[in-house]
Amino acid sequence: MLMMTTSDEHFLELALAEARRAAEEEEVPVGAIAVFDGIVVGTGRNARERRRDPLAHAELDAIRAASETLGRWRLSGVTLYVTLEPCAMCAGAVVNARIDRLVYAASDPKAGAVGSLYELCSDARLNHRVEVVKGLKAEEAGALLSGFFRSKRAAARQRS
Repeated sequence: MLMMTTSDEHFLELALAEARRAAEEEEVPVGAIAVFDGIVVGTGRNARERRRDPLAHAELDAIRAASETLGRWRLSGVTLYVTLEPCAMCAGAVVNARIDRLVYAASDPKAGAVGSLYELCSDARLNHRVEVVKGLKAEEAGALLSGFFRSKRAAARQRS
């Protein structure tokens, strides 16, 4: 694990705010913030249910917004902050966008592709490697996810 900074905490807090907004929209609470030179250049939160789009992951929305803001697809110099370890699709997008640094909160043992199931961001066979910092605000992000799914299960039990 690499060094975390106080700015990492600040930007991950912004990602957690996006995750909370996703939960309010009945989406799995995952948020992402893309930062370049200390400035937020992209935000995203899960929107798969609302948009009926399997690609509407927080990371992809933040990456797309950063590309639009910066006017380029190569996002060198960008740090992506995410509340949950990216899946294979999102980790692949991080690598393909040439993002320099990824900071994520909670690990995802069922779908995580940045340490849990796969190591896509550091795979030497790929043309780009990403500096990864993990675990910052993991308890808070994990509690948000656990609470969301607990509430969904309770609502499903009440309906049946």
